[in-house]
Order: sequence, then structure tokens, then C-alpha cells
Amino acid sequence: MLGSIKPLFLLAALMAAQAFEPARAEPITVFAAASTSSAMEEVVARFNADAQTPVRAAYAASSTLAKQIANGAPASVYLSANTAWMDYLEAEGAIANDSRGDLLGNTLVLVAAPRFAEAINLKDPESLPNALGEARLAVGDPDHVPAGQYAMAALTSLGVWRELEGRLVRASDARATLALVARGEAPLGIVYETDAAISPEVRVVARFPAESHPPIVYPVAAVARQDKSSAERFLAFLRGPEARRVFERHGFTLLPPPRPAS
Repeated sequence: MLGSIKPLFLLAALMAAQAFEPARAEPITVFAAASTSSAMEEVVARFNADAQTPVRAAYAASSTLAKQIANGAPASVYLSANTAWMDYLEAEGAIANDSRGDLLGNTLVLVAAPRFAEAINLKDPESLPNALGEARLAVGDPDHVPAGQYAMAALTSLGVWRELEGRLVRASDARATLALVARGEAPLGIVYETDAAISPEVRVVARFPAESHPPIVYPVAAVARQDKSSAERFLAFLRGPEARRVFERHGFTLLPPPRPAS
């Protein structure tokens, strides 16, 4: 009989202690373009070190995430790799328009697999097709992946889109494109410079002229119908000096923060 008193006492004490613990807030869910994942993981970790409301992030193609948000996925913040998918959500009434702003920029580059040795000069329109030979070019799927859409615009500007369109390996997002080249499954690929920087298995062989494609812009916004106050705290952190230093170290271009409403 006496032996059962101690366990019951400890259980009651534990339950009493838990009753006085502050409730842990539900996490802020961020949907972010796959190309931001390395930098965002560091930003999220820094935010979570001091935040009462933690952040968790999910990464995929901007199009995939935008469609999920439009269909009611419980994201609080959306970071896109282009303005078109943010425009789509704005038209759907799925973002808080007053929270929207451009956060980052990037550069489009041509990367090569480890054993690829051909020299490529993008000023010569035939240099890329000639170097590719009968092999295939890895890109994000231009039908919906922003990196692939930038790639299509750049190849069109160079006058080689029609020649190469049938020789593409269409990947699900920018990181999947990088993996195809890193594994040698495609000798060349078009990715963001920030993606190329994370893989020792690829090397940058050329940079596409900025004027060959629309500006690469990453807009961010709070998602409508979610806890706006929590989302705004994380948005303020994203736009603050600590997060901006992380993004800059990962190779992103920093865009001016939005001006506060007067």
C-alpha cells in the first residue's frame, strides 16, 4: 500500500507543474521556394532561438506552394521565386496585400557536371548547343517552375530555345535541377547562382546576361486568413539586418525593404 503512494504523488506533482507551464504557441508555417532552403533554414534557426512562437518551413517549387495556399493550406507566410505566383495569390485574395514586398534577387547561371570540359561562350548563340551535342539540358520545368521560366526566357533571348526545347530534362524545382547535374545525369543545367554555390559537384561555366530574362525577384507576404500578428513578426525578422546578412552570405541580392505606409 505504502509503495504505491510515491508514484501517485509524483504523477500528481508532474500534472500540477504542467498546469503552470505557459502554453507553447502553434508554429508559424512558412512556404518558401526550394532555392531559398539553405539560407532559410539558417534564418529560421536564428529566429527560433529567441521567438516565443516558433517557425517551421516547407520548401517546393513556388507554383506548387502557391496552389496549395490557394486551396487552403495553413501557411502563414509565402516566399516565392518570382512575382507571377505571388500575383496569382493576390488575385485569389489569398495574401495580405499590405504585407507584400520584394525581399531578394538572384542570378541565372549555366552549371556543368564534374567531367564536362567544353568551353561555352553565351555571346555566341551556337556555343551552348554545340557544347551540349546530343546530350540533354537540365532546367526547372518551364511550364510552372520559376527557374525554368527564367531559363526559357534566357534561351529565347539567345535564339536557341526552339533548338533546345526538345532536349530538356524538366525538373520539379531548382534544387532538383541542380541534383541532376551534380549526379552527372545531365552534363549541363540552368540554375540560380545561389544553388550552384551549395554543391561542390558542379561548376559555373557561364552567367546569363541580366537583360536576357526578367529580373529574378523573390517577393514575400503574409497569407490571408492566418494569424497576421505572428506572420508580421517573422516578416519583420526576414527584412531585418540579421536575416539579410544570412541571405547575403548565401549569395542572394538584397532588395530594399518596403517603405512603411504613411
